Amino acid sequence: MSDAPHAIVTGGAGFVGSHLVDSLLEDGFEVTSLDNFGSGRSANLEHIDTPRFESLEHDVREPFPDLGRVDYVFHFASRASPKDFESHAVEIALTNSEGTHNALEFARKNDARTVLASTSEVYGDPEVHPQHEEYNGNVNVRGPRAPYDESKRFSEALARAFQQQYDIDIRTVRIFNTYGPRMRPDDGRVIPNFLSQALRDDDLTIYGDGTQTRSFCYVSDLVSGIRSFADADPSVAAGEVINLGSTHEIEIRELAEVITEVLDTRSGTVHRESPEDDPQLRRPDLERAQSLLGWEPMVGLEDGIERTAEYFAEELESE
Repeated sequence: MSDAPHAIVTGGAGFVGSHLVDSLLEDGFEVTSLDNFGSGRSANLEHIDTPRFESLEHDVREPFPDLGRVDYVFHFASRASPKDFESHAVEIALTNSEGTHNALEFARKNDARTVLASTSEVYGDPEVHPQHEEYNGNVNVRGPRAPYDESKRFSEALARAFQQQYDIDIRTVRIFNTYGPRMRPDDGRVIPNFLSQALRDDDLTIYGDGTQTRSFCYVSDLVSGIRSFADADPSVAAGEVINLGSTHEIEIRELAEVITEVLDTRSGTVHRESPEDDPQLRRPDLERAQSLLGWEPMVGLEDGIERTAEYFAEELESE
């Protein structure tokens, strides 16, 4: 192994994970991706052509293999699509509990700086708006989203316990609605749904009355925030949790209008019953990320939608 820093990315073949792999390789890292390819796709990594990268098929619910010297662990393995919360409920819960335990044990043995991917879903259907890191959330522990929401909350608690007991550097990022190329067209989240429907000139499906809000962050902005957080000095970042996302809050019915305008489609809209426990409000308080990292997202929604639509059009053409 060279003198370059070595990073492990769990879920490295996934949507966010594969973009993180790219960013690390661009900066000269040695990178090993661990992915069981349950929701990640090997196609997301096929463009990589460097001896500094290795892709291993591995389920994080099993102990990690010996990977030599490791400097960073980015734990990003988990299904995150709401449509998987029921069909893969047990897998999701165990990935974020047993899988996180294995990742943290591996990091402890290697004295590796660790970034844990958490989620805005830990806030549930929030009673505080915008959501700041000190807010403990409003989560239905027996609801259909609980296998994901509660296991992510547990992963944060486990990370905190490891930090307290073993004094290792663990940093937690709560990711708000992120979109971009390499999302699956059938992912089930609102932007993939809308884009897939609009590209086919189908009506866009809005669940509920469409007044629920989200704040959408383009994937390159998210990755830049993750990298800045990982690189920050331990004196300010070790043990911290930060929100990363966009403060541009938009109603879902407005998002439908933006997408139909950007794509110049003939699509209309159709309403369906809102899913149980669907959060009504979502916008991050970014004061901590701004003060610690000087970070803020740069890609506007219309620009990001155009870039993502180009990728989706190619994906749908190849079906």
